[in-house]
Amino acid sequence: MADVYRGTDLRLGRDVAVKILRADLARDPQFLARFRREAQSVAGLNHVSIVAVYDSGEEIQGDGVDGVKAPYIVMEIVQGETLKGLLKAGEVSVDQAVEYTLGVLAALEYSHKAGIVHRDIKPGNVMVRSDSGRVKVMDFGIARAVTDSSATMTQTQAVVGTAQYLSPEQALGETVDARSDLYSAGCLLYELLTGKPPFQGDSPVSVAYQHVQGIAVPPSKLNPDVSGALDSVVAKAMRKRREDRFPDAAAFRRALRAALGGVAVHDAPQDSTAANLVAVPADALTAAVEQQTTARHRAAGGAAGESTTALAQVPEHGAGHGAEAAADVTPAPYGTAEDALTLTQDQLRVLLPEIRNLPEVQQAQRKHRRHRRGLMVTIWIFVLMVLGGAGFGIYSWLTRPIPVEMVAVPAVAQLTESAAMQKLYDARLQPKVTHVASATVPEGTAIETDPREGEMIEVNKDVKLVVSAGPTAVQIPDKLQGQSEAAVRDILRAAGLKSTPVTSFADSATVPANQVIATKPASGQTVPVNGAVQIIVSTGKVEVPELRGQTVDQATTVLEGLGLQVGVEEKDNAVVPEGQVTGQSVAAKDRIDQGGTVVLTVARKPTPPPTPSSTPSATPSGKPTADGG
Repeated sequence: MADVYRGTDLRLGRDVAVKILRADLARDPQFLARFRREAQSVAGLNHVSIVAVYDSGEEIQGDGVDGVKAPYIVMEIVQGETLKGLLKAGEVSVDQAVEYTLGVLAALEYSHKAGIVHRDIKPGNVMVRSDSGRVKVMDFGIARAVTDSSATMTQTQAVVGTAQYLSPEQALGETVDARSDLYSAGCLLYELLTGKPPFQGDSPVSVAYQHVQGIAVPPSKLNPDVSGALDSVVAKAMRKRREDRFPDAAAFRRALRAALGGVAVHDAPQDSTAANLVAVPADALTAAVEQQTTARHRAAGGAAGESTTALAQVPEHGAGHGAEAAADVTPAPYGTAEDALTLTQDQLRVLLPEIRNLPEVQQAQRKHRRHRRGLMVTIWIFVLMVLGGAGFGIYSWLTRPIPVEMVAVPAVAQLTESAAMQKLYDARLQPKVTHVASATVPEGTAIETDPREGEMIEVNKDVKLVVSAGPTAVQIPDKLQGQSEAAVRDILRAAGLKSTPVTSFADSATVPANQVIATKPASGQTVPVNGAVQIIVSTGKVEVPELRGQTVDQATTVLEGLGLQVGVEEKDNAVVPEGQVTGQSVAAKDRIDQGGTVVLTVARKPTPPPTPSSTPSATPSGKPTADGG
């Protein structure tokens, strides 16, 4: 029906699977409209056991006038293997069969509540993840879109379903509902337990007939490891009348879990229509139907008899999301592979009259109608008797409170969001996620539920699941100075900062080059999780200040405070006071490496010139003293 490609989401940088509808199906405008509606509704299915749909759109296939808008769906890519592949490899144990089916039923329970019926549950549409072992159900909505297409779609290869997993109502062309999926899930469980589908035949006709009239051999007859309790669950799921099956996927899951503990299903009586089944060999049945079909068309003078008796099969393709383009659909004679028997719409139109006209089917339907008439007469007699004798009692009975099943809300605190949701689903509750800010609970971790853990509420009720969105603000950590820029970024991210800090550089006398000096806001201050943060990184340089005019002691103190070495060179200066700095080897505002040397030029008082000596005079310089007289 479609080709599957591996693609890349360029916006989010993730691998995706792109499923593109074949051009022949894309030419029907009504099919296109239904396909778009189905894609939209399926995109709303958000469940751990359902392959997520990310987007949908259209692309032109073909050139010129032959071009057609083909719709496509962009899906989650799943790494793993289909159940079909695991069955072929014989790698499914009884416990695994139950676990895989529980996952499929969880997906069906969720989709049925959303109004989506799968209509093609089979091993090829179920993936098992290679990393976790969880199942992923694929192709939700696609089978429904094909089945619901208008009568204008006449392609003979449009697949209605795989014969080995068709419900009786699908085989008879009746409307289907959620219980039809449960029948197919029962067939899937049967094959997982035994390695074989419940009904096999040489053609889709014979297999479809067995779904309507046949009784499958109990799985325990084919696999001794299967318990009688599991036999009863499979039998209940595969009842011919949908009213006799499990009412919903949740009930099927509960019964399957109980069967693991040895609890069998006791409320499923033997199908009365199948109890009197007359076995008809598959090859004889096929031959008889084909003879009837050929004769009817010849009697009508139509040459189309050959096309209706040549029942083509459509091989499954695109079974593994993430594969390259799937192989083209190629008609082949039926009977080449039992696990590839499929029914197309044209085949179904031909087969329905043949199946309905089989003597065994007509006999069973007549018996069923007689049974229903007898039952209705009995009910009316009972109602009249009760109304005549105990009208008030009937009124009280009809108006009595209907007991409801209660369940305790499980503990989910400290679980991841997905694990908490799964635990609530397993408890038959419907989680409604709300994200709130929390400074103490990690982002994506469950905080609490409403109603609280342990409270009793009705099954299938909504439960508010509160999940941490992380803190709204973070505190800038301490002790960032002296660390590398990369280390500080990691510390800020671990503290809860979601924005990307910017980097600036500044000189520092003490912090080595390429190490963080400080942040803005500073350590200890708070900032919004998406707020701006600046990381200031040291250049390893020091700016030299203006030192001229200071005393040598003052200048030395300043330079040593900057971590620089000081050199002094004295020069005579008669103008500037002695000891005052008159020059510096590094100009003011120039930058040097940390620990560098600055030579100061310091004024020194000049040495006075020497006084010249006196010349003796011929004349005495003074009067003679009294002694000299």
